[in-house]
Amino acid sequence: MVCALASACCFGTASVLQAVAARAVETGLGSGVDAMLLLRVLRQWRFAAGLALDGLGFLLQVVALRSLPLYAVGASLAASLAVTAVVAVWLLDTRLSVVEWAAVATMCAGLAMIAPASGVQGQHSGPAALRWSLPGLVLVVLLTGVAAGRIADRPRALLLGLGAGAGFGVVEVAVRLIGPLDIPRIFGDPALYAVLLGGAAGFLLLTSALQRGSVTVATAGMVLFETAGPAVVGILWLGDRPRSGLEWLAAVGFVAAVAGALALTRFGKVAADAPGRPELPAPASGVGRRPGRQPPQRQ
Repeated sequence: MVCALASACCFGTASVLQAVAARAVETGLGSGVDAMLLLRVLRQWRFAAGLALDGLGFLLQVVALRSLPLYAVGASLAASLAVTAVVAVWLLDTRLSVVEWAAVATMCAGLAMIAPASGVQGQHSGPAALRWSLPGLVLVVLLTGVAAGRIADRPRALLLGLGAGAGFGVVEVAVRLIGPLDIPRIFGDPALYAVLLGGAAGFLLLTSALQRGSVTVATAGMVLFETAGPAVVGILWLGDRPRSGLEWLAAVGFVAAVAGALALTRFGKVAADAPGRPELPAPASGVGRRPGRQPPQRQ
């Protein structure tokens, strides 16, 4: 659990650094996924520093995924939004409302309930079709990003967010499914390629969402998909179970952690717009891993 929480701290801090960097580059010609966007943002040192933290966070996440139930890891990673909120207060002089501080406290309480209720990681390997379907799901995620460029702003942001969440969810499940690190046998495991492709697809879609449409809507979709999806897979096919008699505590804790994350998705609002570029409309409500969970504008 310590590794999962440390991973969330890395992801949440990285988001603050990546926010300004993503908006400091020029957008492409289209409104969908821009593959060249990654090359442009990598020239920003803040984005590179954020990537380094993302890398460390991913390594910690892998350790957690190999030892904890998926629902526990997912809820812990959703806490990166709370980290982003607190770091934004410290580095960006952002003010949190009473409701937002309550959301941070709710996430902490949820994780405090999940920790003692989490049982041992399930030992099931799942059906063979699950392992082989993950790369195919990544293809669906990428096609979602392509299709998103042809629709209106709000549904586009939702599709990009759901696609990014699906990509990151594939990574969580695939890391769990990878067998012993036996070289060269591991290179024939489709789960290994699902990790690489799912992470790249999720990163690309979410980076695109940073520049277009409502990032708040995109982040809400991402949080729901990357937490609930792997949790369901773990319970249905991989044997993840809470401790006997504490199922209710784990369920309440999971819901509290995700609800707190959704209440903080205004931290998907980019901290600052690049000079000379139009500012996106402020989100109507206050709910916003990695690249994409960003702090709000300074107040």
